[in-house]
Amino acid sequence: MQKHRTHFRILGGLLAMGLAYPAMAHDPIFGLGPHVLYKGGVEVALELHTEKAGSERENEATLELTYGLTGDWSFGVDMPYRNKRQSGINRSGMGDLSLFTKYRFWRKDSLGVQESAAVLLKVKTDTGRSGGTPALNPGATDSIVGLAWGYESRKWYRWASIRYRYNGKNAQGLKRGNVVKLDFVGGIRPTPTGYLKPDTVWMLELNGEYRQQSKQYGTRLANTGGTEWFISPGIFWTKRNFAIKAGVQIPVSSSLNGSQARSDYRAKITFEYHY
Repeated sequence: MQKHRTHFRILGGLLAMGLAYPAMAHDPIFGLGPHVLYKGGVEVALELHTEKAGSERENEATLELTYGLTGDWSFGVDMPYRNKRQSGINRSGMGDLSLFTKYRFWRKDSLGVQESAAVLLKVKTDTGRSGGTPALNPGATDSIVGLAWGYESRKWYRWASIRYRYNGKNAQGLKRGNVVKLDFVGGIRPTPTGYLKPDTVWMLELNGEYRQQSKQYGTRLANTGGTEWFISPGIFWTKRNFAIKAGVQIPVSSSLNGSQARSDYRAKITFEYHY
């Protein structure tokens, strides 16, 4: 009997590992998730992002490279190219390069379920201006710190995260308002599948964004800062080590200072490949 119990424990452990594995590669579309790469893993991602607020429109294509230093610690770089239409003028050029690292400090595995938490640190450098397009980039170094929690099972997903962005001051004395982002996400896999078959997870996110008022030479700028909330449906489709995730942010609440244009929509699609 003791021998049979041992066999059942071993089988249960293998099932937990096997059932949890497909969930490890999933993260929210707009929010922050705790996912990190395996040791020595490489992820290449192309992210296309667009947003519109009144007459202003911005498009961005970002190439992201991530490397797994350990099974719980990843490091990466973002290289964006931006196009912005503002006041009837179109501008295009390289955006600011960003360096980031994510560390998963807690993980709990059980049969078919994985819970985890991670911390993120990201630095957006002042490099885009060297490309001759200062109007596209603020001319300051910014930093972001984030905390993420995730629950991932064969059928259900839950995430929650908070991020704080500290924006630097540029040579013109402009200090853009710091930003707090809060995200709550739920997901469902309608049909559980194996690793070798295509897999689909549907997501619904609630994304909140609070921005402080900007200052120039210590004076608050009236038409800056405020709060916006978005409902964001999306999809995460994977096949082995390739993934596509896409979603759209629909504004549901807006309280902006002054005469700022409210967001009409934001959308994102990302193509990921793991080596």
